[in-house]
Amino acid sequence: MLAWLSEHADRPHTLSGYRKEAERFLLWLSQRKQSLASLKREDVHDYQRFLAQPGSDWVGPSRARQHPEWKPFAGPLSPSSIRHALTILAALYRYLGDAGYLSGNPFALVKSRRTKQDSLPFERFLDAGAWQAVHQALAQLPEATPKERAHAARTRWLITLLYLTGARRSEVAGAVMGDIFTRRNRHWWRIHGKGGVLAEVPLNSELMDALARYRLSLGLGEAVHPAEETPLVCRLSALKPLGDKAIYLICKEVFRRAETCCHDEESRLSLRKASCHWLRHTSASHQLDAGVSLLMVSQNLRHASIQTTRRYLHSEHDARHEASQLHAFHGETEE
Repeated sequence: MLAWLSEHADRPHTLSGYRKEAERFLLWLSQRKQSLASLKREDVHDYQRFLAQPGSDWVGPSRARQHPEWKPFAGPLSPSSIRHALTILAALYRYLGDAGYLSGNPFALVKSRRTKQDSLPFERFLDAGAWQAVHQALAQLPEATPKERAHAARTRWLITLLYLTGARRSEVAGAVMGDIFTRRNRHWWRIHGKGGVLAEVPLNSELMDALARYRLSLGLGEAVHPAEETPLVCRLSALKPLGDKAIYLICKEVFRRAETCCHDEESRLSLRKASCHWLRHTSASHQLDAGVSLLMVSQNLRHASIQTTRRYLHSEHDARHEASQLHAFHGETEE
């Protein structure tokens, strides 16, 4: 299994996801006193049901892996997350079969049954009320001590960075300030993205001002130096990179604070569900609402297909809904 994971060492985000699913599966097998080779088709069904409803001793608050109170799950997995987990384990068994360690792959027999409900796009973005509450929560972060001031400065910079660039947390965790460069008096961020793809994302003046403020809070000069190795987001204790798990937890804490500032029930519900990836979707939605072209937003978010970006074009939904008002059951008809 370690050999299989090592095949993905050049893709840290993929490696992290694969390692998480493999560890969960091994822990489950260990509890049942089963080996990888002993797995049968009916065991796969059992594991599928387990993912949908893990026992209470498997579930806990999101913690760093090294934390003594770490648990494998934050809660039951959604149907799409279960499919994703089984796909990863099928790839593991396929690899072990190719290596001659196993003679069969019971996960290959799993049939994908997507329901119409599963295929509908899930609106994972923050509406105007929720977004206003996030701004309010950031403004109200405690700053009574040096540590609180450092945390507040970093949190504001992190949320600004994720929102204005639409970056993934794994892309932020692996970035250094030297990845920012200037071309024709304009600032760009060279991102090592999903699947190892290299991309360039434009940085506007608002983001560069936010970066300058964050650098000053770190005791650095405002200007970024070429090839500078300072992490784009640092730990509080040292100029070392912040891990993607810590980025996730910081965002969840901001959303928790924002929920207490929000009075609209629908907005509060979205904040309760939100993760840092919602900032990426919110960025896409707000760019499109502001009139940025679909093609440019797709390029900025580095979507493989422009149809992925189209899901956030809410103006199309609004126009379709407004058009429906023209169609009346009790309208006048010609005699």
